[in-house]
Amino acid sequence: MSTSGRDRLDGRRALVTGGSRGAGRAVVERLREMGADVWTSARTMPDGHPRPDRFIEADTSTVAGVDTVAARVSVEGPLDVLVHVVGGSSTPPGGFAAAGEEHWLAELGLNLLGSVRLDRALLPAMVGAGSGAVVHVTSIQGVMPLHDATLPYAAAKAALRTYSKGLANEVAPRGVRVNAVSPGGIQTEAYEGFVDLLARGNDLTREQAKQTIFDSLGGVPLGRFATPEEVADLVGFLVSDRASSIVGAEYVIDGGTVPTV
Repeated sequence: MSTSGRDRLDGRRALVTGGSRGAGRAVVERLREMGADVWTSARTMPDGHPRPDRFIEADTSTVAGVDTVAARVSVEGPLDVLVHVVGGSSTPPGGFAAAGEEHWLAELGLNLLGSVRLDRALLPAMVGAGSGAVVHVTSIQGVMPLHDATLPYAAAKAALRTYSKGLANEVAPRGVRVNAVSPGGIQTEAYEGFVDLLARGNDLTREQAKQTIFDSLGGVPLGRFATPEEVADLVGFLVSDRASSIVGAEYVIDGGTVPTV
């Protein structure tokens, strides 16, 4: 196979959850650039979405939402690529005592169980076809939890990391590769909005506000967060034939936030 061919996904079908904005949208665009026929799922389709015929409005944190997505994408046969980007946190600040039952259930549903259920629905066909690539987007909070408001999110992402590794070991002998991508901060529109809010609320410049965020993480040696496109490039590599022997790995993309040796 040619070098260029190993970078291509021509003729392959893909699904990206949480693909309407931020890193998810960048992953969708990257996989389409690589030649894949990409389905996208999110709770709401953005105005002017370029491929409404390939967009599924569904909440994959629920059983019904997963069933909706699985039924739509399965009509044309097994997927070749499955990327779970959907995730987030809505727990209020205040530490562990502020996280009630409803917050824990919501975070587990969104950040762990949605991926588990969708894998359970879609991977049997991939295994039956004897090929495929799956990526779970986890978080550096799986190993570096921030306790004030995102402890349930961090715990769910840590569980997703462990689940991803175990699943990889099970399905690799049958031709399906599973890996994880663990981002730190990402320069999304939401992040930029938070920087503006922090700057206005504390009479800081945007650079000072960003430094405040970096300091809260113990520093970011690179001096910036990853862009959505950089996360998408990593995902694109992992689902391509260039990564054909990479199984059960977790790739950290955080600018050096988590100290490693």
